[in-house]
Amino acid sequence: MFQLSEKQAQEIVDKMMRDIPYNINIMNDRGVIVGSGRPDRVGTVHEGAVRALATGRMVEVREDGRFEKKGTNEPIVIGDKRVGVIGITGEPDEVRPFCNIVRTTVSLLIEQKTALETLAREVSRRAAFIRMLLEHRGPYTQKIRKEAAVYGIDLALHTTVLLLTGFEPNEESAPLLLRAPSFAPESGVHLLLLQGDGAAEPLLEPLLKRQPRVRASSGRREALVADSYAQARAAMNVRLALRPSASFLRFEDVEFLAGLGQADLPPRIGAAARLEDYPDLLDTLRVFIGRDGSMSASAAELNIHRNTLQYRLGRIAELTGKDPRRLLELFQLVHDLLAESR
Repeated sequence: MFQLSEKQAQEIVDKMMRDIPYNINIMNDRGVIVGSGRPDRVGTVHEGAVRALATGRMVEVREDGRFEKKGTNEPIVIGDKRVGVIGITGEPDEVRPFCNIVRTTVSLLIEQKTALETLAREVSRRAAFIRMLLEHRGPYTQKIRKEAAVYGIDLALHTTVLLLTGFEPNEESAPLLLRAPSFAPESGVHLLLLQGDGAAEPLLEPLLKRQPRVRASSGRREALVADSYAQARAAMNVRLALRPSASFLRFEDVEFLAGLGQADLPPRIGAAARLEDYPDLLDTLRVFIGRDGSMSASAAELNIHRNTLQYRLGRIAELTGKDPRRLLELFQLVHDLLAESR
């Protein structure tokens, strides 16, 4: 059951007493004062609050006593739980309206905090579930199938995992998120789980037009979500390594390159590491690869003269020991970029 901390209760008391000219006490579910305009009373038991908690009704004290002062004490009820009491010191007829205002304020604050904590627990549970699903190998248990159904996933169906980076959820993208179960397993990454025979391209086309910074990749349609996810990640690694112009890569279209990146083929050149201090040369190499080694097409995309391109390719050869103008050496540079993106 939710309980106000002393800090929260005191903050509410201090704020409300700026506008209400009476002492305010907030008691917890045991009748102990946890916030008060009189700090010396914090931690003591309020008898009127104890009675209000026991009866569930407002208790008015019309005479000062040894352990309580004149005033009103009204239970704070959230759902069907009595979680505390609001007390205001003064003539009951005068302070009763203020008591209602403070009680409503505190109730709203408690409900808001409870809702936020519930949401945080659900977000945490959702994140834990998708992490488990992305790593799970072997047949799905009935327990996993039931939990997946909560998130709209039918594990009896084959699934295509769609991986997005640079994606910003907003009102325009809401229809896309409603078309398939979506998750954000890590910062900057969104996953869509497309089930059945649905194709990714029709879903992505309007998104890529509205958000040109989005980059996407997809795995195959697989029985295990983890398999399709691994393929989507491999395709995205190809994108990170080679920076092709296409905004969307399918694993089946880059399967050889993805496999090449996983292959441990010595010796490693360390091309990306050697070129990282020369971003223009690294961009030039990627464009040259993407344009199939065409000098004219590469120079046009880079908006430089062919002689400048020749110079840059020569510098790449000097720094890496591999000349991108030679087919086999270009192939080694491609492998090195892919391997370093893992």
